[in-house]
Amino acid sequence: MPTSLLQGPVSPRHEVARCSEVSHPNQEPRLDHVPSRLHERYYELAPNLVPMDYRKNPIVTVPMQLIINMPELKENPFKERIVESFSEDGEGNLTFNDFVDMFSVLCETAPRELKASYAFKIYDFNTDNFICKSDLENTLSRLTKSELDEEEVVLVCEKVIEEADLDGDGKLNYADFEDMISKAPDFLSTFHIRI
Repeated sequence: MPTSLLQGPVSPRHEVARCSEVSHPNQEPRLDHVPSRLHERYYELAPNLVPMDYRKNPIVTVPMQLIINMPELKENPFKERIVESFSEDGEGNLTFNDFVDMFSVLCETAPRELKASYAFKIYDFNTDNFICKSDLENTLSRLTKSELDEEEVVLVCEKVIEEADLDGDGKLNYADFEDMISKAPDFLSTFHIRI
């Protein structure tokens, strides 16, 4: 749960209320209020691991390999990073709560700030809390399917850093990133998946 990127701890599960009107935003969501379709999707991933009744709240994790093969993620060039960013174990294995968090943040109506904090985590490949040149290169490689030559990649990375690096340290911190995406009107409409 991010605390350093936003003010105070943020639980994406609170955003389930925005996506499916199932709980009150000021109280901890109860799993028995989670939309059954989310549990159905989680159960379908590993019926031999996941109990049918999620209210018993067992500690079960579904391996990343099963999650990244979901139709909603299968073609996404960032699927591994998305799943890793929501995984409590950091390896991409998701508990039901992690799964709910992922779909809560990636629902169409989640707040920009929450989406931005997770987008930053996803693009921060080396997990150093900055988006540096190597993170940008990795992002470009995934977005363009390695169709750019090395010179073009260097040029694009330099241009992004030049335009978005507000404090001039040669890398993007969260404030730089947030400022950059605030100027991208399509960010909210493209940073989502439907279940």
